[in-house]
Amino acid sequence: MAAEPDKKALLGQLRIERGAQPESSPPRRRWIVTGVVAALALAAGATWLAWSARGGLPVHTATAQAMAAGAGAASVLDATGYVTARREATVSAQITGTVTQVLFDEGDHVKAGQVMARLDDTAQRAALAQAQAQLESAQALLAQDQAQLAQYKRDVQRDEDLVTRHLVSQQETEQARTQVDSSSALVQSQRKQIELAAANVRAAQVQLDYCTVRAPFTGVIIAKAAQVGEIVSPFSAGGGYTRTGIGTLVDMDSLEIEVDVNEAYINRVAPGQPVVSVLNAYPEWRIPSHVIAIIPTADRSKATVKVRIGFDSRDERIVPDMGVRVSFEEQSAANAPRQQRPRGVLVPPDALRKDGSEDVVFVLKDGRAQRRAVTVGGSSGEAREVLAGLSAGESVIVDAPADLKDAAAVTEVRK
Repeated sequence: MAAEPDKKALLGQLRIERGAQPESSPPRRRWIVTGVVAALALAAGATWLAWSARGGLPVHTATAQAMAAGAGAASVLDATGYVTARREATVSAQITGTVTQVLFDEGDHVKAGQVMARLDDTAQRAALAQAQAQLESAQALLAQDQAQLAQYKRDVQRDEDLVTRHLVSQQETEQARTQVDSSSALVQSQRKQIELAAANVRAAQVQLDYCTVRAPFTGVIIAKAAQVGEIVSPFSAGGGYTRTGIGTLVDMDSLEIEVDVNEAYINRVAPGQPVVSVLNAYPEWRIPSHVIAIIPTADRSKATVKVRIGFDSRDERIVPDMGVRVSFEEQSAANAPRQQRPRGVLVPPDALRKDGSEDVVFVLKDGRAQRRAVTVGGSSGEAREVLAGLSAGESVIVDAPADLKDAAAVTEVRK
């Protein structure tokens, strides 16, 4: 019986207590977690120290620009397009020939009828001289025939007088009259020959004039296509050895803008509607313009309608093929007195952000980001109008981080 308690004691010693922890070192996982947390803390501290050394979170800024006088009319639609010329011509010779003179360069102003180039006219001058010689020959033959006719007429008068006195026969008198009629016909024929020769002279003169290339209208040369020694022709000749034009001439008074407006918004555009145009080359220059016409057809591939826009005034800075942004204004806003229009500033679109129902910007002031609630107007080219809450010359933060807070320390980095 003593053996039974010993077995129970031995089994009790072998039982594992699940709630007990071995007295060994902490698990390896605990060390890993502790190390990661420490590394993140060190990285955050290093980043904070770096920002502090630079003065704050780096941000990009832009300066709020004052709107030009008269600006501020509401924009109902914005579009982009290009400056085009309604009157543009590739000037070419009317005959095939070799260029001997080019009397212009790109950018030259030429008047209608001004000589732009000359072709080799050796053959044309020879043809003109030949035609003139034929004309002179025909005129000389006419003088000879007229003299012969006059002689025949005198012979007829003499024979008629002699017939009355029965000194010559009636047959001789009739022969003299026949000679007069024949000579008269020959004179008429020779006169027609003179007219033909004169026409040949005029044709040869035209061919000679074709060797001189003149400006068809007043304008500016924008391209020079041929050089001395090259062959030009009004017809295209394969191989690339023959030019089809001397140069390109543009009437700068015919410049206008062509834009493609999405057909879903074409109801916002009307002929005569005021437009503000901004050239990509001069983003601060607002050019008063107006709608000339809406082309009555749509482009099915792009779902757009072409609109022609005219400039209210001309300027030498406006040249063909320039990119341009246009803002179609409301008719009522355009007709309102200028002094009653709201004035404000222009800022980049990425300086604005929504905070609930408010439009806000962050202004850089004394190294801090200052939150401002603003009143937003329409668009002016690529900029947005801020009508209230911001002054011209203030630095606004663009592309601000989503977690940027009011009064946060920042460092200005210009774009």
